Amino acid sequence: MVGKKIDDVLKEGLYGKKELKPEERKRFLGTFRERVEGALTISQVQEPDIYPEVKEWIRKPGVRLLLNGKIDYSHISKYVRLANDQNISYTIIQNHEAETDIGLVVAHKHAVDKEMIWASKKKPASTEQKKKKNGLFSNIFK
Repeated sequence: MVGKKIDDVLKEGLYGKKELKPEERKRFLGTFRERVEGALTISQVQEPDIYPEVKEWIRKPGVRLLLNGKIDYSHISKYVRLANDQNISYTIIQNHEAETDIGLVVAHKHAVDKEMIWASKKKPASTEQKKKKNGLFSNIFK
């Protein structure tokens, strides 16, 4: 038993501490899938408008916002402002070794095992698009 303990210490020294589900944690910006309330892909975060699902997710008690640090700050700043407005803690994750398609995660500190965590792929309508759709004379003909 003593020999096994020394062996474990040596392995930890050589290879680093054992991690639970390291691939999952790399993909979900440092958290487990079972803790995720919702997530956006990098391309969704880079869109000009805030997804309405994110506003719903951050209203849940005890959540935190994780943002992919590989995305230019000009794209994630709108979510940082949203977190500040709602008094939600956020972290910008700078993991240069991990490759992930996820740009934003809203996560709990405990498991919630939510089945559907993805925001709709449909791009939210921006205010500019709404103005163009309604047209200049839309108020006259209502």
